[in-house]
Amino acid sequence: MSAITLDHVSKNWGPMRAVDDVSLTAEEGSLLVLLGPSGCGKSTTLRLIAGLEQLDGGTIAIGGTDVTNLTPAQRKISMVFQSYALFPHLSVAENIVFGLRVRRVSRAERDARLKRVADIVGLGRLLERKPSQLSGGQRQRVALGRAIIAEARVCLMDEPLSNLDAKLRHEMRTEIRALQQRLGMTMVYVTHDQTEAMTMADRVVLMRDGRVEQNGSPEELYNRPATAFTARFIGTPPMNLISQGDRLIGIRPEHIQIVAQDGQAARVKTVEHLGADSIILCEIAGQPVSVRQDGFSKAQPGDDVRLAWDAGHEHQFDQKSERRLEPMLNEARRIATG
Repeated sequence: MSAITLDHVSKNWGPMRAVDDVSLTAEEGSLLVLLGPSGCGKSTTLRLIAGLEQLDGGTIAIGGTDVTNLTPAQRKISMVFQSYALFPHLSVAENIVFGLRVRRVSRAERDARLKRVADIVGLGRLLERKPSQLSGGQRQRVALGRAIIAEARVCLMDEPLSNLDAKLRHEMRTEIRALQQRLGMTMVYVTHDQTEAMTMADRVVLMRDGRVEQNGSPEELYNRPATAFTARFIGTPPMNLISQGDRLIGIRPEHIQIVAQDGQAARVKTVEHLGADSIILCEIAGQPVSVRQDGFSKAQPGDDVRLAWDAGHEHQFDQKSERRLEPMLNEARRIATG
C-alpha cells in the first residue's frame, strides 16, 4: 500500500518553479529520502507533503486519502525539523508531550506514552532537564521522541542531522533507521548528504532544479545512474566522467587500476591516504580522474602512471543531454580512454 503519493505536484515562487511536476510514491513502512543540492526543491517538496505550503498544481494523498486541501493537523503526520524546535523553558518530558497536551490527551495516556517513548529514544534519565542542559544528540532525540509520541504513521524529517558533528551524525542515522524499522512507520527524509541517503533509504529520489532526476534504490542510483548528474552526485569520490567524442565515459574510482603497461598515460596530482584506502587524483589529457586503492598507495604527486579498467565497468552518457546510453558490448577486456 502507498502511504504517500505525489501526482504531478508543482510549487512556484513568483516566476521560479521550486517544485516542477514531481510525482513519487512512498510505500507503507518504507524510508524514502529526498536528496539533492541546496535549492533543488527537496525541502519545499517535504513542506508540501506536510501542508505547510500550498500547491500550485497536482495532488497529494496520504494513506489513500486526498490531503491536497487539508491543514497540517488534519494530515495526521509528525515532523522533525533541522532546528529541533524545542521550547527552552520546558523540560524534556514537557517538550515530548507538548503536542498531546494541546490535543487534550488524558494525563494517564500521556504518562504511559512518555515512558514508552523515553525508553525507545534513550532519554529516561533526562526527562527533567531543560534543552540547554543537553548535547546536540540528546536534543535530536527529544525531537524524535516528540514525533514518535504522536503515533502518526507518517513522519517527515527535514535535514535533522545537519547540526551534528560527523561522529554523532553516523550514530544518529543508524538510530533513526533502526527506529523507523522497529516502529514500522513511513518516513520521508530530506538531506543533501548522499552518504545519509545511501545508508538509510529504501528508495532515493534525487532532485535537481525542482524536478526528479532519478528515483530508485540506492543500489540503482550507484550502479546504474540515469544521468551524468546522478553519476557525479552519488559516490565518494564521485564517478569519473571522461569526455570522449560525443560521449562521456563514466568509471567508478574503485574500478580503475594503476598498471605497469598498456592502459592510458596519466600523471598523479595528489594522493589522499584515508587509512583503509587511498584516493589518487590523476590527470589524463587535462581531465581529472580519481583512483581508489586499498591501503596506503605508494604513488607520489608527479609520478607518470598508466590507468586501465574493464569495459564491463563503463557507463556511457550522451555528451549534450547527459542521459545514459546503452553500454557497449560487454566484452571482458581491459581498456583505457583515448
